[in-house]
Amino acid sequence: MSLVTRFPVFAVTVTALCFLFLAAAFFAALGKPPLAMLYSLVVYAVGDAYSVSQTFAKTTPILLCALAIAVPGRLGLISVGAEGQLHAGAIFGTGIVLVAPGLPSVVLIPLMLIAAAAGGGLYGWIPGILRARLDVNETIVTLLMNYVSVLVVSALVFGPWRDPASQGWPATMKFPEGAVLPAVPDTRIHLGLLIGILLAAGLHVFFNHGKWAQKIRILAGNRKVGEMFGLSYAFWVVALMSAGGAIAGIAGIAEVSAIQGRLQPTISLGYGLTGFLVAWLARHQPLVILPVSLFVGALVAGSDALQLFAKVPAASAVIMQGLLFATALAVPGLLARWRAYRDR
Repeated sequence: MSLVTRFPVFAVTVTALCFLFLAAAFFAALGKPPLAMLYSLVVYAVGDAYSVSQTFAKTTPILLCALAIAVPGRLGLISVGAEGQLHAGAIFGTGIVLVAPGLPSVVLIPLMLIAAAAGGGLYGWIPGILRARLDVNETIVTLLMNYVSVLVVSALVFGPWRDPASQGWPATMKFPEGAVLPAVPDTRIHLGLLIGILLAAGLHVFFNHGKWAQKIRILAGNRKVGEMFGLSYAFWVVALMSAGGAIAGIAGIAEVSAIQGRLQPTISLGYGLTGFLVAWLARHQPLVILPVSLFVGALVAGSDALQLFAKVPAASAVIMQGLLFATALAVPGLLARWRAYRDR
């Protein structure tokens, strides 16, 4: 049993200290006072109601994309397609709004969410069926498909879906009130966050209890043994890839509806890739993904504010994420090596 497994608090503490040291060194390299910048990072993430609202707004798409990656990940599949599935969901959900903008919200919002889930699910089904039937690597397919849906969004908002009243700006019409997800008044905390929390809880139960969970564990452990017992690997590949895509699709339309207010090219700030890293950091455990997503969301929100108010480079948010992920992945391995060396 590793030191990390026996003493998780110790491992987390060491990881946090290493991250803080690296973040301080990064700010020092920029010529900024490290302690003051770290303090500002915390204040901009959780210092007041607006900061908390921004943190939850960033957490929502990261959480949903991380769950989208974790679902097929439980079978051992490596999908990096949450970014493309997010855009596919945004396209399908927006299509419903453009076709029937006058529907009442009690009808339009469910239809919009269902369409977005169907779009993302379809975008997950394609690499799933290719993997199941032709044994095509799902990592390569999902990676390449990311670019397709992003470009389709651009083609639509620059072309047939562009709002004539937008004065040339590439975007659809503004979503009507009936198509905007409910939110906490005067905040950016919207229904998408609740959907993510409920999905995390439901997926935890699904993957840890019942006969389906046992089947997935057997197939993930040894595909040939599972098939000897009559389990269909192909079925679960397609099902889990599609389900993951559906979750990412909901992330897409939630971002468009509640945050952007219209479909436009900049609906995602790399949430799919961030979700991939969060899912792997949490070992594809849905309940662990919740706090990790919240922490990363706070880091992104705080870093964005630092860029604005402390005049740090625009890439700082990405660099801070990279430092966090590198530290979180490196420290457990180093601790395990240290324990092995100590026990010789």
